[in-house]
Amino acid sequence: MANTDVKDLLDAGVHFGHLTRKWNPNMAPYIYMERNGIHIINLYKTAAKVDEAAEAMKKIAASGRKILFVATKKQAKDIVANKAAAAKMPYITERWPGGMLTNFVTIRKAVKKMASIDRMKKDGTFETLSKKEKLQVDRQRAKLEKNLGSITDMTRLPGALFVVDIKREHIAIKEAQKLNIPIFAMVDTNSDPRDVDFVIPANDDASKSIDKILGIVTEAVSEGLTTRHSEKDAANKGQEDAKEAPAAEAPAEAPAVEAAPEAPAVEAAPEAPAAESTDAAKDA
Repeated sequence: MANTDVKDLLDAGVHFGHLTRKWNPNMAPYIYMERNGIHIINLYKTAAKVDEAAEAMKKIAASGRKILFVATKKQAKDIVANKAAAAKMPYITERWPGGMLTNFVTIRKAVKKMASIDRMKKDGTFETLSKKEKLQVDRQRAKLEKNLGSITDMTRLPGALFVVDIKREHIAIKEAQKLNIPIFAMVDTNSDPRDVDFVIPANDDASKSIDKILGIVTEAVSEGLTTRHSEKDAANKGQEDAKEAPAAEAPAEAPAVEAAPEAPAVEAAPEAPAAESTDAAKDA
């Protein structure tokens, strides 16, 4: 992944902070100067931090875990929805549902309710309902889709949270902290960076700035997913090759050694004929 160009960040207006009277002193290390009553963010530090965050998010995506993107402010909603959907990651752009992380089981039940309504429409059960009941079910389905439709594929807690404007999404930040979920965030000069694990000092109000930062991190996430898929394909191919490879032929057995022919039995020598006694011997 290429390093972020400071000029690109400058063109996107990432360097504009808030009014000096609204600043948070903990953001002092990331502020370059003050101009016309507005703090200017040090873009060299922004570039370093966004590259660091992108690399960490790439590793999380490559491990198979989800990254939940959160942005409910008007100028960020559409950008986050488009970028996160393109990277195949869940996102929340409407009101943050209380207990989204800390009470995840209940949220999953609501998502399953959407699936059950869809099954009713497919198997014909929906048609047996009265007109009033159909209207109620449709309204319930539309409400669930609006608030939770983007997290239907998130079957477990996310591996990380990416937030635009941590002051606005303070409830999401608190829930992630309670569960020790890593937090990535665009942090403006009026926010406290101590609440975030991976700080990206940037203008979180301008659409161009949000689009630029989101583009960098979601590109890294997509690269992580590509790496994961290629590794899985290579592993599956290796298993298939192992199955298709013919079993090694067993070495040919050594020919049996023929037993040596038995030696012919030695015939016993014929006994010598008994010597006949002569008459002379008798007379001796």
